[in-house]
Amino acid sequence: MLALTGSTGALGGLVARALADLHPRLVVRDPSRAPELGLDVRAATYADRAAATAALEGVEVLFMVSAAESGQRRLEHRTFIEAAAGAGVQHVVYTSFEGAAADATFTLGRDHHDTEAALHESGMAWTVLRDNFYLDVLPLFAGDDGALRGPAARGRVAAVARADVADVAAAVLRDPGTHAGATYTLTGPEALTLDEVAQRAGAVLGRELRYEPETVDEAWAARRAAYPDAADWQLDAWVSTYVAIADGSCATVSDDVRRLAGHPPRALEQALKP
Repeated sequence: MLALTGSTGALGGLVARALADLHPRLVVRDPSRAPELGLDVRAATYADRAAATAALEGVEVLFMVSAAESGQRRLEHRTFIEAAAGAGVQHVVYTSFEGAAADATFTLGRDHHDTEAALHESGMAWTVLRDNFYLDVLPLFAGDDGALRGPAARGRVAAVARADVADVAAAVLRDPGTHAGATYTLTGPEALTLDEVAQRAGAVLGRELRYEPETVDEAWAARRAAYPDAADWQLDAWVSTYVAIADGSCATVSDDVRRLAGHPPRALEQALKP
């Protein structure tokens, strides 16, 4: 029995459709938003241990898409992992972040490191998919005026298409035992500066895009002014996205997408095509 989380989102939805022939169980927060694939749908949140345990009863392999960004995400992930172990799940495939570490420049990478540690301690088998930033999301960093502003300097990012992450996840979940104990790094085919992202994405989208560098202090001040109610952890996550690009944390290109999905990773233009 296979269970999938995140199927109401972009990545999880792609995986659910790719594996519909395996009749997986979909574990979602809101069943009304689950894709209509004729599958077993159960309601649970990561934070509700009792509901999660009930939803995962009888499941052997679990695809765990990381929860929405929040100040409680580490606790939510640990609660869900405990529920999975308690329900008898044998193997968890988790979507992490490239370079996840206790001191990762991208602050949310530290959350992913904590989740990986929880999986290692759980007694269950695990496979970790460490995704780079999403290639098809980078243009959304631009403001209404078409500017991508942040302290990325001339750093490069080997961002990956969400469709490629889904293809890898589907391949791993079809033969999970082969991948037990493995950590994979999922990137695009090249590392791009934000100048290059802006130029190439703008050409595909028919929109004038540009990159405007900021200092870290300027980035913090601009986001604090634009989002006065945002918590410090959220502002830190936004700003550290660019700092991680600047310091090369996300610049390494991996061959794991090609090896696991069986095709080359999508370039920026391919990822942005409708």
